[in-house]
Parts: sequence; C-alpha cells; structure tokens
Amino acid sequence: MSRRSFVKVSTASLAAMSIPSLVAAGADAPESPVSLESSAAPAVPQQQQPQAAAPAVRPGDSDAITRAFFDSLLVETRYMDAEKPSTKFELFGETFETPVMTAALSHLRVPGGSGLVVYAQAAAAAGAVHWMGMGEDHDLEEVVATGARTIKVIKPHEDNAEVFRRIRHAVGAGCFAVGMDIDHAFNGTGGYDNVYGLPMKPKSTAEMRSFVQAAGIPFIVKGVLSPSDAKKCLEAGVAGIVLSHHGGRVAYSIPPLLALEQIADVVKGRMKIFIDCGVVSGMDAYKCLALGADAVSVGRHLMPLLRDGADATAARIKAMTAELAGVMAATGVTSLKKMDPTVIHRMAF
Repeated sequence: MSRRSFVKVSTASLAAMSIPSLVAAGADAPESPVSLESSAAPAVPQQQQPQAAAPAVRPGDSDAITRAFFDSLLVETRYMDAEKPSTKFELFGETFETPVMTAALSHLRVPGGSGLVVYAQAAAAAGAVHWMGMGEDHDLEEVVATGARTIKVIKPHEDNAEVFRRIRHAVGAGCFAVGMDIDHAFNGTGGYDNVYGLPMKPKSTAEMRSFVQAAGIPFIVKGVLSPSDAKKCLEAGVAGIVLSHHGGRVAYSIPPLLALEQIADVVKGRMKIFIDCGVVSGMDAYKCLALGADAVSVGRHLMPLLRDGADATAARIKAMTAELAGVMAATGVTSLKKMDPTVIHRMAF
C-alpha cells in the first residue's frame, strides 16, 4: 500500500496555520510529584461551560504546533461495502481492546492514594496497554498488581548499573515490556540532566544494545523524532519506538505525527511505532494509525479524570476507542491492520 507524501510541510505553512488554544499533550508528566487533590470537578459539564478567551501561545510552543498539525489533516469517507470495524490491538503476542494506550506518567497523587495505581486500574478496565514513568520500586509493583499489562519506562541514568537494576526489577515485577526515554539526557542549557538528584546522560547505540539484551523482553525507546535515531534503534535491536517530544521539552519540535512518514520509511515494519503527545480524541488516534503508527499514548488528557477514579478514566479511554471505531466505520476500515493512508488529506483551502 502506497504512502501518500502529503506530510512534507514547510515552516511557513505551519506558521500560517491557525493555532488553537493549547490542548494538553499525552506526554510524560513533569518530573516532580503531581497532585490532583486540589483540582475540583467542574460545576457543569465541560461542553456547557462558557468559553474563556484563548490563552496567548508562546512562540515555538511545540504542543500548540502539534495540535495545529493534527487539525490540518482531513479524512475522506468511504461508505460503500463498509462493514462494522474492530479495534482489537495486538502487541508482543497479547491482544488488547484498543490501540489507545496510557502514557508514561510519573509521580501521580490523588486524594487518598496513588494516582499511578488509579491510572493502571483504568487501563486494565479499558483493556488498554499501560505505561509507567518514574516511581519507586513499590509503585511499579503496585501498578502491575492491578492486572494492567504494563510497560515500564526508565530514565537514561548516568550510572548504567542503575539502568540494569531497574530493568531487572521491571522484568521481575511482571512488566511485559520495558524501555527508556532518551530525551531526558540533557537539560535546557546543554548540560546533562538531573532528575531528583539522579544524574542523566545520553546513551550510545552499543549501550542501548546492552539494555535490550539484558531485558530479555521487548525493549522500547521513547523520544525518537528522527530517521537517524530510528535507524540506530533498529541497529540496537529495539522492539519499538515512541515518537514524542515529551510535551515540548524543546521548542519548535517537529510534531510526532509529522515525523512519522520518514521514520516509518526507515523502519519498514521491523519494529513497532507509537505516537505520543497531543492525542486527545479517537479522531486524533485514527489519523496516527492511518499514517502508519501501531498505537497511540494518551497522558495529560486523562490526568484531570484521575481524581474521579479509575472508572471515570477508563470511561474516557473507552469513549476515545468508540470515536476511533466511528471514524473507521465511516472510512471503510474494518480492522487496525487495514488502515489506509490515502484517506488522509492536508487542508489546502
């Protein structure tokens, strides 16, 4: 199936887009404890609230640029001979109800307990793949105990002994895949990053290969936005990559979905490709899947619901899955394996 090369976008054309109010992206939470305890539920349903003035968007806001790109993509409908679709998703030998996954959030707190556990419970209830970011060893053990099929994402610790220790712990805890977010290696001034007093450092292809071999289960690299990094991940034996700008850690980052075409051309189906950042609807998920992604992660969009519990959070994942199924039906796609990129068009009017 041919891939349409419509995603070649100039800087000028992106700048010309109407950038809507910033929509929280599905990337990692900030690397500090995030409390949802003081977030009161809205007095009326969201759709009934008066619209506030759009906040100013700072130049180079990668989240806003990502949202603008999503909104520039249109779908064509195909009703003839269409059939009821299935959103069943297969990953590493296991089957899930949806390709809408959670994202690798970190240090979540909710009233009376652990937001990390609530998040995992929601994924399990929705039949979705669950991802976990930073947390203590006992946090991961509690997450896995919920029954959620979990992928643990490890920071690029300067001390590789700590990386190997965390890999062993994730495997022992029962994770069905493990990985590393490579975009946390540097801080914003060119030095090595430091998270909670833990020094970070970029990893070489050889080091990544050693992590893959040590894991013995699928290893995923998060933070890939270039064909170059994707190729190196292939060389290291990585099982999957997450296209992500980590919620805009670097200004003017290319939207993950915009990076997808060239990266997919390098990967050629040899490892899984996931999209992170900015996915807030089933339509967003559909656009990613149609253009070659295997699944998507949703993080910040779900965070406000965690205070209302696992059921409320799971309900949103299920609603996004239903939205995805609706678009699949309207475009003549019966399964995730039959996605067709030619239904996607760039807005040019």
